[in-house]
Amino acid sequence: MGSPRTLRRALALLAVGATALTAGTVSTGSVTSVASVVAGATAAGAPTAGGVHVRPASAGHVNALGRTAPLSTSDCVSQLGIHCYSPLQYREAYNLNSLYKEGVTGKGRTIVIVDSFGSPTIQHDLEVFDKQWGIPDTQVEIMKWGNVPPFDPTNPDHTGWAGESTLDVEYAHAVAPDAHIILVETGVAETEGTTGLPEMMDAEQALIRSGRADVISQSFGATENTFPGFDKGDFKSLTDLRYAFKEAAAHDVTVLASSGDNGATDAQENGSDLYPYKVNSWPSSDPLVTSIGGTQMTLDDTGKRTAPDKVWHDAYGAGGGGVSGVFDRPLYQTGVAKVTGNHRGTPDISMSAAVDGGAWTYESYDPTRAGWHLTGGTSEAAPIFSGVVALADQLAGHRLGQLNWRLYGLNLLPNQWSGITDVTTGDNSWDTVTGYQAAKGYDLASGLGTIDAGRFVHALAGR
Repeated sequence: MGSPRTLRRALALLAVGATALTAGTVSTGSVTSVASVVAGATAAGAPTAGGVHVRPASAGHVNALGRTAPLSTSDCVSQLGIHCYSPLQYREAYNLNSLYKEGVTGKGRTIVIVDSFGSPTIQHDLEVFDKQWGIPDTQVEIMKWGNVPPFDPTNPDHTGWAGESTLDVEYAHAVAPDAHIILVETGVAETEGTTGLPEMMDAEQALIRSGRADVISQSFGATENTFPGFDKGDFKSLTDLRYAFKEAAAHDVTVLASSGDNGATDAQENGSDLYPYKVNSWPSSDPLVTSIGGTQMTLDDTGKRTAPDKVWHDAYGAGGGGVSGVFDRPLYQTGVAKVTGNHRGTPDISMSAAVDGGAWTYESYDPTRAGWHLTGGTSEAAPIFSGVVALADQLAGHRLGQLNWRLYGLNLLPNQWSGITDVTTGDNSWDTVTGYQAAKGYDLASGLGTIDAGRFVHALAGR
């Protein structure tokens, strides 16, 4: 399917008693339900900025009833035609259990998650999620930044971001169960261009200055080309927003961002059409940020791999990646200059993001569709990796700060020492745009590859 996808928001596909899954609908068996990806809608009466028609980055969430219980992977394959995974399978696949046995659980570390509007049921939903999988509960700290409007379950902008908030919190917690989580809820949705981004950057800067953030997970962004002045070579509207990341660098705070769900292209100013050529997005493209791309995992019911990971590219999206049109190649990418050329290349590392390989989440912010849902996208990969960083921070005994220097340095070591696993198959072509092919070593589809967390966390922490 080649319909437009927005970056940052979760690509969610849910089926209730489904027997077949197609690009936009679910054919159901004994229970009637329809799941449709709302790919082209904008918020009613949405404001425009400088003539640019903005669209919430989280638009496109599924309108459907939820399952009362999650399915196993084998049942998902037979009933839905796609793979589905639980946090326990991720723990097995990424060799996280070996860390937990050592007492490395993220204890004493704080993950900051930034989303517009948040979710009014996040604590309840996390507790249901935890009970299902036997994960210890945690109290999510909610920080409202600015004038956050009352939640409206009939507003697709609100429910889209609530779904994103749920995914981010549940999977950061699943990977680092003893890390403290702060969910920052801003009152303005991030959109193509700059709308909503100042509020997010202000909130991040405040938390960094207060010493409360160890790692920041961002499942949002905007196509570089949509920032005012880009077409004239004037990048000030974008670079003026980097203050939070500069603050993070000064305080050794790690900042992550999803690389995108539209492969080597992304959304135009109207938020629905895609550029017919390769583009990149910010903050993923920022040299001060670690860009998290997407892989497709093939696991059995226990979480053991039955095939090597490949670049995420299924019927519903593809992992973002490419070269920045704004930033020059940073020094840490000197060793991969033959791949990136003179510009910053993304992603840096990749984690599970495929919809055919979606993650189970529990959501009840919309009472008409409360239950278990399947979600994918690089907005899944970023919070998963944020949990990994929290584990490494705990093991190191201090914040690790900017990771990219460490990542590209570790990649020079053998896999058994670095924990970095090369991804050599797949590509991130999407819509009409031919993307990048995975290859041996660094590539613009998977970055350096993916990880064996049991080894990677030790290598990253230097312990």
